Parts: sequence; C-alpha cells; structure tokens
Amino acid sequence: MGADVWSASLELEPDGRRSISPIVARSRTAYRSMGPVAYDCVTVIVIREGSAILFGESGQKPVKQGDVIALAANTLWGSEPEGHITATVVYVDPDYVLDQLRWQYADVMEDRLAAQGLADAIFAEPAQILHIGEDRAEMLSPWLDELVSLSIEGNLTRDFFRVQALWFQVVHVIEPFFSLSPARASLSQRRHTRPVLPRGRRFAPLRAEARHAASLLRSELASRWTLDTLAREVHMSPSHLSRVFVEAYGKTPLAFLTMLRAERLARLLRETDLPVAAAMREVGWHSRSHASRLFREYVGVTPGRYRQMRVGMP
Repeated sequence: MGADVWSASLELEPDGRRSISPIVARSRTAYRSMGPVAYDCVTVIVIREGSAILFGESGQKPVKQGDVIALAANTLWGSEPEGHITATVVYVDPDYVLDQLRWQYADVMEDRLAAQGLADAIFAEPAQILHIGEDRAEMLSPWLDELVSLSIEGNLTRDFFRVQALWFQVVHVIEPFFSLSPARASLSQRRHTRPVLPRGRRFAPLRAEARHAASLLRSELASRWTLDTLAREVHMSPSHLSRVFVEAYGKTPLAFLTMLRAERLARLLRETDLPVAAAMREVGWHSRSHASRLFREYVGVTPGRYRQMRVGMP
C-alpha cells in the first residue's frame, strides 16, 4: 500500500478553509507494502481483518485481526500485508493526548509539561502491539465506523463531544493492554499556568528533511541555530525548509526550537539546582532577558517564578 493509503490529510471545507480536528479516523484495505513512514501524531491502528508484518524502529513483528498497533508521534514504521489487511487508523494530536493524561493523573500532577515527561516514562516503547483479541476488536467496530464517518464529514464543532466520546470508548477498551514502565507521576512535579497553544496538524506523512531538521534541533539544542544553517544541514533552501517544516509540525523551525528550549529549561528548573542563568545557557539562551521573555510566553511565568514554585513542596 502506498503512503496515501494511510494518510488522513485534512481536506478543505467548501469555503476553502482547512478542517482542523484533534482526532481523524480512516478505514482502508491494503494489498501492497507501505513505508517506512512517520507521522507527527499518535497513531492507533485497529486490525479488522487479515494480517501483515509490521516493521520499523522496533524490528519486525507480525500483526493480525484482533491486534491494535499504538505508535508514538514521529515513530517510523511500515507494513507488508500477507495477502491483504483491513484496518481503521486513528490519528490523534499529541497535545490532545497530553491533556487527557494530565487530567487522568490530576490528583498527583499539576504540571502539563510534566505530563510529557510522564508519557515518555510510562510509555517507554514508541511502538506497541496490543493483543486485545477478535472479540474486543469486534466490539470496537461500531465506534470506529462512526468515528470514521464523523471524520469524513469534518464538522468538528457540531460533533466534537460525540467524537470525543467515541475516542474515550476505544481507549477505555485498549488501555489495559498497554505495557507500562514502573514510572508514575509524583507530587513534586511542577505546574505552569498556560497550556501549549494548539497546532493545526495535517496528519500527513512527515518529509524526511523535516524529521532530520527536528532531530538536529533536539540533539543540538544549545547550538546557535539560524534558519539558514539548519537549511544547509538538510540540503534545502530556507524558504522550502520552513514550508515543509510548518506542514509537518505546525510551526516554523525556530518556533519549534523555542518550544524545545522552554521545555528543557522547565525540566532543569524542576529537577536540578542549577542557577537560573546557568540553566538558560544549558539550553542555548545566553541573554537572560530574552530567555525570560520567551519562557514566559510559552509557560506563562518567568523562569525565576517557576523555580520558586519548588519552595515548600516535597
């Protein structure tokens, strides 16, 4: 199957606007191999019929009717059907998932940034195969079919609560089958006052150049990046890189870098005793006033105030 088989790129409304939704579902039958491909969203694939070999970062694994494949954002994967395979794929915005995790553990976690750390800790495997069985997969069928139908109609405002209810019903069935690490939320995790602004994702396969650029920014966070230097690294023009990066991640490369630095700085302020200025330099910010302004825009409070939130807490 070609990459377009699983792509759920958002389609235009009649007036030309893009329909934005945190959840998009599609059902497909495939006869040819696909991938590898990665999406900047959480991907849940329910195998409705047939079987295939799943391959990617975790090696090769067989999947069949009654299995659910759960993939973290930016996880490279592909498949080779054994004859044919029919599946429903649900693409979910990572920020939407983090909000759900934040409220699931609201009694012990006040920090939405900490929700990302918790997700990374307890869902340590980027790709999991959940063997829920054919009976449970069949039980999911009417919910999945309705979710696909509502996704195609694309009226999020009208159907928001129904789409959310259907998603919750699916997650309620598959969640007990996840393999979790022992890590759990702790009372010492901090709060920030403003959630991340939502991003308008297309839920389409990520360009290799965009993935490479994002990987460079993550691995060399403290480097003095400019759009020109990043573009040279991935062998694209700055304007072309900016366009494909926004299509993939919903923000420009430098805005993405600011997000990464703010999240890393917040973790350093929570989990270490580094002086604020030293923590800023650690993430690549050398002007305290500049760093404070960007951090406050992202988190909602200044780095100094964020550090003070540790006082008096266990």
